[in-house]
Parts: sequence; structure tokens; C-alpha cells
Amino acid sequence: MLSARNLFQEILDDDESFRLFCSIAAGGESQGGWENGRIAALAPWSQRALAPKIARHGADEDKHGRIFHALLKRRGLRPAEVPHETDYTMLLEKHGIGLSHEQLKRDEQLTELDIITYLAHSRVTEQRASEQMELLLRHFADHPDLGRAVKMISQDEANHLAYCHEELLRFARSGHGRTIQRILRECALTEIRVYRDVSLAVMYHMGRILGWPRTKAAVLAAGILGIYAYERLAGWRRMVSLELPERRDPLGGPATPAPEYA
Repeated sequence: MLSARNLFQEILDDDESFRLFCSIAAGGESQGGWENGRIAALAPWSQRALAPKIARHGADEDKHGRIFHALLKRRGLRPAEVPHETDYTMLLEKHGIGLSHEQLKRDEQLTELDIITYLAHSRVTEQRASEQMELLLRHFADHPDLGRAVKMISQDEANHLAYCHEELLRFARSGHGRTIQRILRECALTEIRVYRDVSLAVMYHMGRILGWPRTKAAVLAAGILGIYAYERLAGWRRMVSLELPERRDPLGGPATPAPEYA
């Protein structure tokens, strides 16, 4: 039976597909860590109180990257080269989502609009990350190798999403509501296209490694396209809504260490 659990289990059981899965995940998390670190360092004076939370966000992402590298090490595997068409964070930047690396590499203070753009971008991408980790948590919370990592990362992603809601609502109360909604909508509509393309690319590479027959690959591709069609029609709206989170000040303290992994 072709199910999410069976699909992930097949990927996890094979060394090469597991190697690619962890390498893609580690690369994205590490990239996010660097971006957040730079944004924290360049935050405008009017938002200096936010800088420690941005830095905490980045520290969590760095930790996740180390966790995925540690999972590879446990299996005696080295990181794989990540195909450019599977690089979610790079492709989002290429499509103009978030703050560019060129801007972040300059030692120029960011503006309030830059911070709002960063938070809106994060609100959309953290929605995706949180949902993906919830899916893995549902199926692999008790997995001997992956379970502890999934629980830790899922908790962090839920905190990141709550933080984005909380801070964007703070900016909305100060008069930036229309700007936030415009940026959120632009980010969401672009993200669902990038996610579709990356998902198709990842499935292609996994299918090549695992020797999937054409019929199986076609069914998976149709499923990805079906999800995109739903998200293009209405599903994107879940990424742009804002509500006061149950988790208040979720990034108000130091990052949770992961000594068992890093």
C-alpha cells in the first residue's frame, strides 16, 4: 500500500536515500541558521529587543542541521551533494522570497520593513516545516534512530511558528497590517510553487535511488500535483492567517541544547 508512512520507511531503510534525505534537510536548516544569525546582527535599533529571539531562531536551525548530520554519522554515512533543484531555501531566495544573501552579507543595518519581510517569510516556511515534522512525528515518534530527533525538531518548529504569529501581530497593531498581508500572500503563493517543484525533484532522485517503477513514480507525482492544485485554490490561506498563539514568548529564552546529537 502506498502511504506516507510506507514511503518514508522505504527512504529511511535504504542508506543512499536516507543519506540524501538527511543531507537535504541539514543543508536547509544550516542555511536558515546563517540567515537568522545575520538578521539578528543587522536588526535596526528600533527592533534590538527582537534580535535575541531572531538569534535563538537561528541557533535552533543550526542545531537541527547538526542533528541531521549526527543521524548520518550514526549510520556511518557521509553527507551527499544536494542537487540544486532540491534546495528549497536557495530556490525561495531565487524567486525573491525573504531577504537576499547579497543583502545579508553587507554590514548595513536592516529596516523595519526588512524585519517584517523576514517574519512574513518565516511565518510561511515555518508553517510548512511544522506540518512536515508533525507528519514525521505521527509516524516515527518511536523510531529507534529518528524518533528523538523528530520530537525535538517538531517542538522547535512549533515554537518558531508561534513566534512568527506573535511578532507579526505586534507589527500589525502598530499599523503594518496591510503590508504584512500583502507580503504573506506573495510569499505563500510563491512557496507553494517552489515546494511543488522541490517535491517533484526529491521524488525523482529518491525514485532513481530506490528503483521505483514508472507507475509508482507517476502516482507520487500526481499526488504532489494534486496537493499543489488544492494549495493554489485555497490551501495557501492557512499560511497567511494570524492568530495569537497559545505559546507566548516561545523564543524568549536560550536555545535548547542537543548534547545527544551534536
